[in-house]
Amino acid sequence: MELELRHLRALRAIADAASIGRAAAEMGCSQQALSTQLRRIESHFGEPLFERNTVGVRLTRYGAEVVTRARDVLARAEAIGRRPAEEGMPRPVLRLAATNSPILSGMVGRVRTELPELLLTVSSVYESSQIVELLESGELDAAIGVDYPGLELRHSEAVEHRGIVTEPSFVTLPADHRLKHRAEISLADLAEDSWFITPDDGAGWPGVFYAACEAVGFTPAVVHEFLGDRLQLQNMIAEGLGISLTQATTRPVPGVIVRPLIGTPIWCRYLLAWRKESIAEQVVTTLFGSAAASYRELIAQAPHFQAWAARTYHGTLP
Repeated sequence: MELELRHLRALRAIADAASIGRAAAEMGCSQQALSTQLRRIESHFGEPLFERNTVGVRLTRYGAEVVTRARDVLARAEAIGRRPAEEGMPRPVLRLAATNSPILSGMVGRVRTELPELLLTVSSVYESSQIVELLESGELDAAIGVDYPGLELRHSEAVEHRGIVTEPSFVTLPADHRLKHRAEISLADLAEDSWFITPDDGAGWPGVFYAACEAVGFTPAVVHEFLGDRLQLQNMIAEGLGISLTQATTRPVPGVIVRPLIGTPIWCRYLLAWRKESIAEQVVTTLFGSAAASYRELIAQAPHFQAWAARTYHGTLP
């Protein structure tokens, strides 16, 4: 088989949807036809690009490399024939910010592919309350922020927001932790552990964490406030210096394990917020779709999250 652009588009669609069925629906073909095409593509590469599971598919390590290169090829191919902006005409700028979110990198890549005429600038803003201030003052056009159930993001009528996903908070532990053999862990059983906690995020954190601890009868004995590189945090956890709540799609480094909490006592919502007068509806749609696709890809690479979802939702993600 000779590899064609349509094959790369099929791989991209399956990776974005994390499901052959959903990808087939988006491409307007049958699931059987797309499955057959995928088998031929995998035969061409000589090994599987996706692993099948109860909630869909996820990329293998080799598949992730192939899809990354496929995205680059497709972006270049889709740019062919586009007329460059007239000389002297500035490109429109989209000023995007994000809090501590794993969604951002995959989202940005997709937006640049879908909206190549935009000049995208990206900044890091930790506090969601500050994100709202920057949107309302016109210093940002759009952002990825967070809030929590019962503590929904507040803003003026100049700003709108839309939830991308509400996910459970999991816990990151050293691989030799005393509870390592448990598939799910009770928050109460972690009462004596030292915790790494990120500072006030302007949306309700760490108050929601302390409230969850209080609800099960304890106050964390030792707390290290930490705001920095996630890899550095995982390395400190691997050394046994403490534990931490984490995003459900976190990929653990060697020496670290990620486990769900029994009863999912803490949830966090990622949301897209934007300044209404700054962005066209088409751009908002692209931003939201790119963020959602980025999150689906994160799920596809997080077997611990898939296992939790299979147990909790009987094989169907919420």
